[in-house]
Order: sequence, then C-alpha cells, then structure tokens
Amino acid sequence: MNISLKSESEIEKMRVAGRLAAEVLEMIAPHVQHGVTTLALDEMMQRYIEDEQHAISACLGYHGYPRCTCISVNEEICHGIPGARVLHRGDIVNIDVTVIKDGFHGDTSRMFIVGDHTAPVRLSLCRCTQTALYEAIKLVRPGADLTEVGDTIQRLADHQHFSVVREFCGHGIGISFHEDPQVLHFRNNSHLTLKEGMTFTIEPMINMGTHKCRVSAKNGWTATTADRQPSAQWEHTLLVTADGVEVLTLRSDERFPRIIRAGEPVDYQLTL
Repeated sequence: MNISLKSESEIEKMRVAGRLAAEVLEMIAPHVQHGVTTLALDEMMQRYIEDEQHAISACLGYHGYPRCTCISVNEEICHGIPGARVLHRGDIVNIDVTVIKDGFHGDTSRMFIVGDHTAPVRLSLCRCTQTALYEAIKLVRPGADLTEVGDTIQRLADHQHFSVVREFCGHGIGISFHEDPQVLHFRNNSHLTLKEGMTFTIEPMINMGTHKCRVSAKNGWTATTADRQPSAQWEHTLLVTADGVEVLTLRSDERFPRIIRAGEPVDYQLTL
C-alpha cells in the first residue's frame, strides 16, 4: 500500500480544490427542481467549473466517463450518468462532484430532495446516511484505526434496518483521483493506523433494502440497487491533522465543524 502523506504546500492546494468542489454543490442547489433534466444540471456545473472556477472536472473523460458529474436518482447508488432523466417531486438525488485545481482533487457529494416533501422512509434514509458520514468523520485522528469508520457506519445503518453497499468505497485522494487507502464503509478487518497528512474520502452509500447492486450493462457505469429500492450517499474529502481532522469540502449550508480536535465534543445539525 502506497499512502501519500501530504506536505503543507500540497495541503493548501487540496484546501482550494475542496472549497471549489463544495462551491459547485452550493451553486447547483437552487436548480435541483421538478422538471429539470440531469443533463441540464450537469451542463450548468460544467460551465461553472470551467468558466467561473477555471478548474477541471475530474470525472469528464475519466476511464471514458462521458459527463462532468455523477447524478444518481432514487434507486441509483452511484455513477448515474446525466442525461434525459427528468426529476420529479419526491425524488432523492445524489450529485457527486470532483474538481481538479492546480493538479489536486477535491471530491464531495450530497443528497437533494426534489420539491418540498418525500416519503418519510426516504427522508430517514438520507438523514441516516448523513449522520453516518458525520459520525465517521468525528473518529478521524492520528492513531485511530480505519476500521472504526466501517464499524460506525454499519452500526448506524443496522439500527434503522438499512444496508451498507459493499461494492464501492472511499479512497485516498490528492494528485490522483483515487489513491490508497481504500475506506470501507461496512464492518471489516482492514486495519490501518491513521497518520497526520493523510487525505481521503468517506462516502457511505446506504440502501433502503438489500446491499446488493447491479452495474448497468448498457453504459458500464451506473450502479443501481438489486431490488430497485432507494439509495443515499454523502461524501467529504478529509485531512488527518496533527490532533484530529479537517473537512476540506465543507459547504456553507452545513452546521458541522470544519476542524475537529480529538476529544472535543462535536455538535451538528443535519442538512435535510
């Protein structure tokens, strides 16, 4: 395993990339409405990244991926390819954005609810997944074991009788989109001691029904739940600091601390 510990100058560049990725989600939020197509949203984000941020989408062209972002609706777990799909009231939607600036990546995603309401169980799914992300982030610090992340997410999902996707995981990030280590979101034995300077994503994907998924034979990318039940995902890019964690992709709408020191109490509010 080849884990990159970032220098101070590299961390500064990652802070910039993370902030830009967060700003893309802030910009698109008012446009996630009934009647819009996922392609229209993707095109807005691509123009914003290229023309306003003077940055690059990491997704566009990545192993042949055809769009700027991933937009996954309802039963789609991840890697939903923006296209003609129209959003409707009550849909739950994940938008996943990765921006490259000065050679470094910022990767983040969040859930949206189209319209004012959705089914209570869908709302519970979205909230459970965001809670799982936040509770996992609170554990990140030098000396922690990476398995604590999976243990915590699995426990929270089990408590609400949801399931954790096993086929996809978080990942190290920096100059490369995907670096070591893999970050598993379910209970596991992949022990790794965290060190200052590590940067990685935590991005739990939690399903209402079975944890099993299918990848589209048609496009080779989009993963859907095997039973067609809804799925939710939230993601942040994180830095292990000398005494805790820094959330590099924190958005302005979040009521969650950007910097957490180990042992400090952490209060937060969910976005949805």
